[in-house]
Amino acid sequence: MTAEHKTSPETVMLELAVDRSSSTPLYLQLASGIEAAIRSGDLLPGSRIENELALSQRLGLSRPTVRQGIQELVDKGMLVRKRGVGTQVVHGPVNRQVALTSLYDDLRTAGKAPRTEVIEYRVGRPSSGAVDRLRLAPGEQVLDLIRVRYADDEPLAVMRNTIPERIAPTRADLAADGLYACLRRAGVSTVLAHERIGATVADAEHAELLDEPVGAALLTMERTSFANDGSVVEYGHHVYRASRYSFEVTLVDS
Repeated sequence: MTAEHKTSPETVMLELAVDRSSSTPLYLQLASGIEAAIRSGDLLPGSRIENELALSQRLGLSRPTVRQGIQELVDKGMLVRKRGVGTQVVHGPVNRQVALTSLYDDLRTAGKAPRTEVIEYRVGRPSSGAVDRLRLAPGEQVLDLIRVRYADDEPLAVMRNTIPERIAPTRADLAADGLYACLRRAGVSTVLAHERIGATVADAEHAELLDEPVGAALLTMERTSFANDGSVVEYGHHVYRASRYSFEVTLVDS
């Protein structure tokens, strides 16, 4: 899909096509065409697409079909409807492979601009749960950490981590880089992790931090990471905006 020309400084008219002989529903064909233009960069964040009436007339589709196609991308977090403005492109969702990587590294790989706000950095005595999970020796302390990770200045995740104090990065390092990158620089490499992915809804705290309404769908991820000597590096509980983030996994028939 390519941008054919602009009908105004903000509205982009795309070269779109639908195949009525295809088994794919027309609304999905429309949604796929617009999504392809967003992912290829033909439609940039902030661009405004044609309204439903203009699209339906130009493509010969009914307005309900066009509305359903646009709604698909609104639900994915790729488009947003604004009263008095129209339908605009927002930042594309982040798709993350289920692998032993950090969110910071994944965002950079995806061409996003990651930024971290450290909202809690506390070194102290561990809870009984932290002692068990991190397999701590008597007297060891931990770093309890809460960060908000941004992608292109949009809040994406709230990350809570607990790390043995002996390997804990500084607050400044964590604000400037990802946790795993900080650990690697200190000579600590993670080689194995146990991860559990789930779902929840936004409470008042997460709604404020992630700029979502209370009750919005959120993804959750719990991870415990291990070094090559078998020691526990960290465990964390992360919450992601479901409208902006998804996990991807490849399945192989054994």
